[in-house]
Amino acid sequence: MELSDQIAQYLVSGLSTGAIYALIGIGFAIIYNSTEIINFAQGELVMLGGMFTIFYLNTLHLPLPLAILLAVASTTAAGLIFERLTIRPLKSPTPLALIIITIGGSILIRGITMMIGGKDTHALPAFSGSEPILIGSATILPQHLWIFALTAVAITLNKLFFQYTITGKAMRACAVNRRAAGLVGIDVKKMVFFSFAISSSLGALAGIIVAPLTMTSYDVGIMLGLKGFCAAIIGGLSGGVGTVLGGLLLGVLESLGAGLISSGYKDAIAFIILLLILFLRPQGLFTKAQTERV
Repeated sequence: MELSDQIAQYLVSGLSTGAIYALIGIGFAIIYNSTEIINFAQGELVMLGGMFTIFYLNTLHLPLPLAILLAVASTTAAGLIFERLTIRPLKSPTPLALIIITIGGSILIRGITMMIGGKDTHALPAFSGSEPILIGSATILPQHLWIFALTAVAITLNKLFFQYTITGKAMRACAVNRRAAGLVGIDVKKMVFFSFAISSSLGALAGIIVAPLTMTSYDVGIMLGLKGFCAAIIGGLSGGVGTVLGGLLLGVLESLGAGLISSGYKDAIAFIILLLILFLRPQGLFTKAQTERV
């Protein structure tokens, strides 16, 4: 295979992976913009999406579409329970305390999943077969098309929700100034509740659509969550186009690095990019630096 054909294949694979990172990164950004919390349990919600689908599919023998819907609902419920039990009871917590709580929640969710579901790795069946499709000089699996389509639909619905619905506009108001939003009658706690619901459902969807390619187990959420966080940082935690571009960029660079240099550097590339962004442009690649008025 010629180098140009290899690069084309790496780009296709990277864009598919990057779409997953973008979906996870938007979940990070939604919660951060509503609460100023970096929810490091987001990766575990991604994992729960895949594991719940496996449970409904293999244990209860439900059809795949119903198993997916129930898995998204179950993961959303888990995210809401997490918010109610750990975030809402706190009175004026510090950012460090919130980070420690979300990390602790991540460890707890992972431990409970391991005890109930075991340490085995599970694979979901592909949504529509596994016969490769030839696109130019590259091949793509049907599951990659599902990833592109479902990610595009989820991001579009997310954009429409925040742009045109009353609840979405209220959540945006909380992101700009929570105190002012409360003074004009917006229930800030309810908006935080909604942000966890949306973030959990997006995380579950990401975990479900990637499981037929990468498989799932109790510990897959750690790395997926960190890479989604990296995508959110690249996009400036905007939750919009910046995070999508950040996820796609990360996926492409990771795929090119693994293919042209060594697969052993695949995970390291994400963290090198994260450190460079934090040192050189902490506001993200796709957002303007903010100046503080005195």
